[in-house]
Amino acid sequence: MTETRPNTEVMNRAALTRRIVARCTRGEAIVGGIGNSNWDLWGAGHREENFYMLGSMGLAAPIALGVAIAQPGRRVLALEGDGSLLMQLGCLSTIAERAPRNLILVVWDNGSYQITGGQGTPAARAGTDLIAIARASGIAKAQWAADEAEFDALLAEALATDGPHVIGARIDQEPGRNQTPREPVRFAMSFTAAMARPV
Repeated sequence: MTETRPNTEVMNRAALTRRIVARCTRGEAIVGGIGNSNWDLWGAGHREENFYMLGSMGLAAPIALGVAIAQPGRRVLALEGDGSLLMQLGCLSTIAERAPRNLILVVWDNGSYQITGGQGTPAARAGTDLIAIARASGIAKAQWAADEAEFDALLAEALATDGPHVIGARIDQEPGRNQTPREPVRFAMSFTAAMARPV
């Protein structure tokens, strides 16, 4: 398994998002982070179990943590960009402390605040390693995906075994091609209804 970010293959976020959605066939909740993360999630095919983060940078992982605690019988995934996660690094310690077995955090790392203008993040400028930070926070099952095959393997493991899990993917700079409709009330209501259904 790959240990450091520089040794990972650069992958495509939209393609990986489609792979995630294709595997989520058992009522898994997916929380898409602000901007490109939720646009790709929308583009991969809307499900009522999807929650699209519209305008609150850095809150995909904390929201997913809350859903995971409230719904211990349901797998919950957060799709979060590196810039957004850097805004809420404290959530990694909280995830480690609460240790929800059903939580999977996928970190998209392109080394930039892509949605706000492409400014470089500390991951690009100073070599900040978000997976190393997750491990140091106490999340033992935190791993970089070396390539698409390893991403698939790590995702399959996370969906089948106790977590919490963090999967890091180094991604390219391709912007999201699908704008999520600005309908937060609609999405909140459909997501709430989906979470009320048993898995």
